[in-house]
Amino acid sequence: MPIQRRAEETHERILAAAQQCFASYGYDGTGVAQICEQAGVTKGAFYHHFPTKHDVFLELLHRWLAVLDVQLATARGESTTVRGGLLHMAALAGRIFQDGRGQLPMFLEFWTQASQHPEFWEETIAPYRSYQASFAALIEAGIAEGSLRPVDSAVASRAIVALAIGVLLQGLLDPQGAPWGQVMTDSMKLMLEGLT
Repeated sequence: MPIQRRAEETHERILAAAQQCFASYGYDGTGVAQICEQAGVTKGAFYHHFPTKHDVFLELLHRWLAVLDVQLATARGESTTVRGGLLHMAALAGRIFQDGRGQLPMFLEFWTQASQHPEFWEETIAPYRSYQASFAALIEAGIAEGSLRPVDSAVASRAIVALAIGVLLQGLLDPQGAPWGQVMTDSMKLMLEGLT
C-alpha cells in the first residue's frame, strides 16, 4: 500500500476513534492513549497527524460543519425563490438527524467545551456567526425579490439559527419525542408566514 494512502487511512481511523470516544466519554474524559487504543495506532502516529487532542476535536467540528454547509447550499439551489430555499433547507433536518445520529452527542460536547474553554469558544461560535450572516443575506435577497416582506434581516437570521439549534437540541434530548425533521419544516413554515 502506498505511504500516502496508508497515512490517510491512519488519519481517518484516528478521527473515527476520537469521535466515538468523545461522544461516549466527553472531551475531558477522553485521553490520547484511549483514542490510540481505539484506532489501533501508536501515540507517535497520533502526534504525527495531530499536534493535540484539541486539534482532533476541532477537525471533527469542521468536518461536520463542512458537510452541513454543502447540504445547505444544495438545498438553497433547489429553489428559484428565497422562501422556497428556506423551506428546502428546513427539510434537511430530517436527513441531518438520520445521517448524524452518531454525531449528535458530539454537538453537545462542542457546546460544553466552548462554554469551558476560550480556545474552543471562538472556533465553535464562528460558524454560528457565519450562518447568521448567510441567512441575513438570504433574507435581504428575499426582500429584494419580493418573496419576503421588509424586516430586520439580522433579527430574522438569528431567529432562524435559534430555531435550527432548538430543534436539533430537542431531537438530541428526546429523539423519539417527535419527527424532528417534520417539526423543523413545520416551524420554518410558521416563521415564513410572519416574513411573507
